[in-house]
Amino acid sequence: MTREPLDPELAASALEAAPMAVAVITAPGTIAWANPAYFAVTGRPTDLLGTDFHTIPETDGTWSPAIRAAVDAALADGAASTFPAVKARYREHPHGAYLDVDVRPLPTRPAEPSRALLVIRDVTDRVAYQEESTVFHEAFRSSTNAMQLTDSDGVMLDVNPAYERVYGYSRAECIGRKPNLVRSRATPKEVYEEMWRALKDPDRGHWSGEILNRDRKGRERPVILTITAIRNARGAFTHYLGVAVDLSEQRSRELRAAHADRLASVGQLAAGVAHEINTPLANVMLVAENLRRRSEDPWVLQRLDALTEQVDVAARIVRGLLDFSRREEPHATVLDLTEVAKEAIEFLKGKQSENVEVRASYPSGPVPVLGNRGQLRQVLTNILNNAYDAIGGTGTIWVSVRRQGSRSELEIVDSGPGIDPAALPQIFEPFFTTKPEGRGTGLGLAICHGIVLSHHGTISARNVPGAGAGLLVTLPWHDGTAADPSPGAT
Repeated sequence: MTREPLDPELAASALEAAPMAVAVITAPGTIAWANPAYFAVTGRPTDLLGTDFHTIPETDGTWSPAIRAAVDAALADGAASTFPAVKARYREHPHGAYLDVDVRPLPTRPAEPSRALLVIRDVTDRVAYQEESTVFHEAFRSSTNAMQLTDSDGVMLDVNPAYERVYGYSRAECIGRKPNLVRSRATPKEVYEEMWRALKDPDRGHWSGEILNRDRKGRERPVILTITAIRNARGAFTHYLGVAVDLSEQRSRELRAAHADRLASVGQLAAGVAHEINTPLANVMLVAENLRRRSEDPWVLQRLDALTEQVDVAARIVRGLLDFSRREEPHATVLDLTEVAKEAIEFLKGKQSENVEVRASYPSGPVPVLGNRGQLRQVLTNILNNAYDAIGGTGTIWVSVRRQGSRSELEIVDSGPGIDPAALPQIFEPFFTTKPEGRGTGLGLAICHGIVLSHHGTISARNVPGAGAGLLVTLPWHDGTAADPSPGAT
């Protein structure tokens, strides 16, 4: 089938009515013809016809040096060029106007001057949409909340970096799968059924609530999940956008606050119990001493020795209860944490087994903290004593002092068997001990916990791969630029 030639009058009418701007350039550069859209789009006057484009001042972007060179090349060599989204400066537009500019050579008869076609399309709306889409996509990617985009069947099309960070799955692992990838069995199925009823409801199309999800390592993640249905122009649901606010750190802070409240309550109870026990213990000691003076019977004296020894044990427990219940604010001064660590290590030399090697690692400069020397030394001595006990008199203890950002850290690691993972969450609870019966009161680490908290620090326990238990104490780094208040002051 052959195409019949277009009637010249019809072609001229079509170009006149065309919505895009069209101009014909004749060599060496004369603007020979232009349709009404050319003047409307460019804003130039109609007396431009017959003008050599080389003489036109560059004011709007449509006759930039690159476009001029392209027209010259089309006239001289028949080369075609395209310039997408040229920013025009002549239009009254809040963000400027954008034009697609095409330069094409036109066929000519022999002995006629060469001609080029200049076609300009206003693409301002397209560019604005692209910029808007880019902003929304970057907002999706930059959000600190985990976000997922699914199709109408709930298959994930994209997830943002926060989603990868919170749940531990890569974007590639998520795309093509459904969000039940992170579903936790702890969330009842009725919650999901209600979720989908709300999402499929044409009058609602959204759902929000707190649920438990599960990350790649199997850890439960409490989140506030909001899902919104995205509709097309006809109102049909095409996609779903899910936004999850991770509550894990908030729940952790709430648990620590509740733990501190429990410790305070136990401390008050311990103080009352200790004072009540002190009186009968003192009476028992008086009676024992009275009997000791009245008797010379070896059997009786032996029994009295055993009695007073048990009273001493009870008295030590009472003193521990009183120490635990005391919450007076420490008299704080600027200290070098390295010096405090050295003092605690030196204090225990000769009092513990010589078969234990203590390896210390200190930074080249001081590690300043604001605190009470006696209380901090008590903390480190207690932790070191526990390390000595854990390795049974033979082994190695590593002591490390360092700076981590705005925190000062001191870590003590032993070469013992470590801590039973089931016991780790309770290690700082009062009266909880992993030592054999009669060898520990379960108050030492609870007292350490209270002292460190009063210094605005933290203390944590873990099992160190290739070693045993590790206790880490962190305290605020003191830079000495201001007179800081005492720990706990308001």
